[in-house]
Amino acid sequence: MSRKFASVLGLWFLLTGVATAGVLKGKVTDEKGAGLAFATVYLQGSTVGSTTNEQGDYQFNVDPGKHTVVFQYVGYKSQTRAIEVPEEEKPTPLVLNVQLLPDVYNLNEVRVSLSGKNPAYGIMEQAIAKREYHLKEVQAFTAQVYVKGLQRLINMPKRLLGIIKVPAGLKPGILYLSESVSEMSFMQPGKYRERMISSKVSGSSRAFSYNQASEFNVNFYQNLLKAQGVNERGFVSPLANNAMFFYKYEYVGSSQDNGYLIHRIKVIPKRKTDPVCTGYVYIVDGSWRLHSLNLYVTKDQQIEFVDTLRITQQFTPAPGNVWVLQSQKFTFDVEGYGFKGNGYFMAVYSKYRVKPAPFVKQTPAPAPAASTAPAPVVSPPVVASVPAPKLSRKERKALRDNPPANGVPDAEYFKKKEVLLIEKDANTRDSAYWNEVRPVPLTQEEIVDYHTKDSLQVIKESKPYKDSIDRKNNKFSASDLLLSGYSYQNSFERTSFSIEPVTRIWQYNTVEGLVANLGIEYTKRYEDRRRYTIAPTLRYGFSNKEVQAKLAGSFMYDMVRRRSVGFEGGKFVSQFNPEEPITPFVNTVYTLLLKKNYEKLYQRQYLRLWHNRELVNGLSATFQVGYAQREMMFNTTDYTVRDRASRVFSSNEPQNAEVGSTAFPRHQALTAALMLTYRPGAEYISHPDRKINLGSKWPLFTLNYRKGISGVLGSDVDYDFVSLGVSDDLALGLLGTSSYSVSAGTFWRKNQLYFMDFRHFSGNRTILSGDFSGFQLLDYYRYSTQKTYIEGHYSHHFNGFILNKIPLIRKLKWQEVGSVNYLHTAAAGHYLELGVGLEHLFKVFRVDFVTGFQQREKVSSGIRIGYGF
Repeated sequence: MSRKFASVLGLWFLLTGVATAGVLKGKVTDEKGAGLAFATVYLQGSTVGSTTNEQGDYQFNVDPGKHTVVFQYVGYKSQTRAIEVPEEEKPTPLVLNVQLLPDVYNLNEVRVSLSGKNPAYGIMEQAIAKREYHLKEVQAFTAQVYVKGLQRLINMPKRLLGIIKVPAGLKPGILYLSESVSEMSFMQPGKYRERMISSKVSGSSRAFSYNQASEFNVNFYQNLLKAQGVNERGFVSPLANNAMFFYKYEYVGSSQDNGYLIHRIKVIPKRKTDPVCTGYVYIVDGSWRLHSLNLYVTKDQQIEFVDTLRITQQFTPAPGNVWVLQSQKFTFDVEGYGFKGNGYFMAVYSKYRVKPAPFVKQTPAPAPAASTAPAPVVSPPVVASVPAPKLSRKERKALRDNPPANGVPDAEYFKKKEVLLIEKDANTRDSAYWNEVRPVPLTQEEIVDYHTKDSLQVIKESKPYKDSIDRKNNKFSASDLLLSGYSYQNSFERTSFSIEPVTRIWQYNTVEGLVANLGIEYTKRYEDRRRYTIAPTLRYGFSNKEVQAKLAGSFMYDMVRRRSVGFEGGKFVSQFNPEEPITPFVNTVYTLLLKKNYEKLYQRQYLRLWHNRELVNGLSATFQVGYAQREMMFNTTDYTVRDRASRVFSSNEPQNAEVGSTAFPRHQALTAALMLTYRPGAEYISHPDRKINLGSKWPLFTLNYRKGISGVLGSDVDYDFVSLGVSDDLALGLLGTSSYSVSAGTFWRKNQLYFMDFRHFSGNRTILSGDFSGFQLLDYYRYSTQKTYIEGHYSHHFNGFILNKIPLIRKLKWQEVGSVNYLHTAAAGHYLELGVGLEHLFKVFRVDFVTGFQQREKVSSGIRIGYGF
């Protein structure tokens, strides 16, 4: 049977099933009659169900027959209702409204206590002791996950930070509304794969949802909860091994729910500024597992941009004597830089297929009351089977690409590093499909947003509308040109061009004097995300009276295989270190005001071609070939705004410790280079039109090879250079995050090379630092080498681990950082820099104090200021 025919047949069965299903809908309210948002509604004995929306409404399809409907919400007493759906072609929708009342907790039900202490500690000690068991009790599972996200903008500034123009199309209201349905698979330890079946984004029929079900799996059985973008350190779980150091617990009471005795424990931070949660956890007596939780964090926990983040989770028993997550929601209030808003993300899990861990005893749990049993998972656990015969390479590939239709994927499926696959037709589903699969009904606000934005989509995609928005966004502003440059776009044609800011257009150096450097960039984008860029630059030095120009271009032509080509050529100046360790603006300031000319330039007439591509997953290669005629340049002016008699400008010839002179004659150079980067086990996301690479537990390895080719096209260079590097970022939990990079390289053959061919290092002699990952005190060129070198950089961001305990500084949200930089060359010997600093000053700045040592002797120290988000 062909795949296409099977899909059509499957769709037919789906449609015929819909024709005979009934609809159950209604409203769930609290004790005051207000809609109870995100309450759980499901059919007893199945995974069919829904979650109420923000207004308390629910709706889902029910097959004909008799059913018991269970209504539950964290902290409220569960209720059940019996219904019967008749055998009709189009049965009349059943309306069932239910009011839930707060649960009554009996203080006399508790059976676990510690002598002289609140019984909550005995309960939590039992739960903490069973933490790892419950973390690992499910060896693998597959489930269908519905995710809905909404973000609202309430207030906004006219300009960001009073400077940057806010886009004209941005206004208060719903910014983002999206739904997705995915099939998610999991296997210990922490392996996920997901296939997004359907995706809907309000106002864009071509876009795919940003929802990723695996990203919403916050597991409170883990010691530390990661919270990227909210808190850099993460949060300590109330069930963590060291939780007693961070939390106080208060026993609220116990109650019977669905046949289980549930203990309600209030979670209280010992120190309100620690990375911890506040709220309630509900523990099942006997098994000491989580039944549900309702926790929140605030700005006291040093979260960024979010005033309050609340998470609610509900768990349910599954076959195999294990429990699984049934639903969870995140609600948040956001405020920062003049913007204010709120929103939520929610996930509903169904159609579980579970494989318990081998150590889980397959004995049935205590039988709950028949009328109130929580929804079990319909699929039985996967049992051990006879080892499968050895598979062929083709068969193994098929298992990695396609999960089994029934049961749980095995280890072979998780060998593929594709953590998310978005199906090509995921965003083509119509409203009938969504009405069928959506387990949470839309609120009136969401219905209006879908209708309005979808109706306006054709208008918003039209040329007149886009031109009107462009006219507002393209308005010229002197502040834009000064700080970020001016950009002009034609949204309908998908084109844009930009002009560099004044700080790059007007420069000053002792070689060219006052410089006019006009750079323009033109970009054309296509609907399939391909794009090309053309960037001409015209330059004129008023002192040396030289006109120079260059042209660069690139074409990203394959977003799936990540392939691109490019070129650059012309007659232009260049720093000896092509990484440009000092920016033209900083050099201009230091030259004119402090009489220090750090920028060293030479001139070249050149053409460079490059091609970049991903060879296999995690392994990328950049090939480059270049030809240039290179010649010396000399100082032509000594003008300075503030003359300092005690100082003189240095020569444009860099000073180097390995060679007596870095001067060179005019010559030709033909070079070829290859750079390979490889991250083993790299994970990735597959969109229909592109691939997004993610990280892995392995570091990034880099191999560079550069060759000077003599005798071809008159080339005078003849050398071979190779280097090997490794770098990575490390998450160290509450201690913060670290990053490191180490590289070593050598010129094993150097018959002829010139100073720009040396290995240069990222030095800095100014108070401003554009890159804190490099050296902060090292001379720009003194220790550039044509020999063997070893270079290492390490920095650690404590993320408030120390300063968060100091009351006055804690309010400022400053965070401490430390760094170590090391270099060894034949001339430098052992050179070491040690730095300590503060970041997040006024939210964006970082200040470090750095001391340099050479051969164990202190040689320099200084303060460095830069950006530090």
